[in-house]
Amino acid sequence: PLYQGHSNILVGIAFGLEKPATVAIVDGITGKAITYRNVKQLLGKNYTLLNRKRQEKQAQSHQRHKAQKRSGFNEFGDSELGQYIDRLLAKAIVTVAQSHGAASIFVPKLEDIREVIQSEIQARAEEKVPGYLEGQKQYAKRYRVQVHQWSYGRLIESIKSKATQQGLAIEEAKQEVRGSPEEQAREIAISAYHSRLNS
Repeated sequence: PLYQGHSNILVGIAFGLEKPATVAIVDGITGKAITYRNVKQLLGKNYTLLNRKRQEKQAQSHQRHKAQKRSGFNEFGDSELGQYIDRLLAKAIVTVAQSHGAASIFVPKLEDIREVIQSEIQARAEEKVPGYLEGQKQYAKRYRVQVHQWSYGRLIESIKSKATQQGLAIEEAKQEVRGSPEEQAREIAISAYHSRLNS
């Protein structure tokens, strides 16, 4: 039989720089979160792959920088590891959604991600170097290199593909720039649910 979820049970996903994906399962009627899942819980024993991907990205960034200094070849291709992690995340998200009887998954709009990432970096810089703008700029620059930006477009496509296969509706919604990843994920689901009711 085809999967049928409850229209009031929603899955909100928030994207971030340090935590590529955070999930909130929300009851749209009460507005309360039923549960949360961070990227470590979603990936389980495969979480080590995320750190390996980050190290790989840092090494590529370093090689690219050295190559640019020598005016050499600096197009280092991306490995399949990122795509594999996206598929694992997509599968885990859909499994969690189905286990809670959700009908819809809400992913952030891709155009909002840059603002969200920038806000996350700025907040972290202000926390680490309070009251010193130049120091904040330098910290933000180093931090951007240290924690690579995920291919969010590819991750969204993986989630859409897996959700569609399993009979879940997938929608895009605005991700807020403030709050913890859990709050942002919950807010995506709730605001999308209310805008759906109003339309």
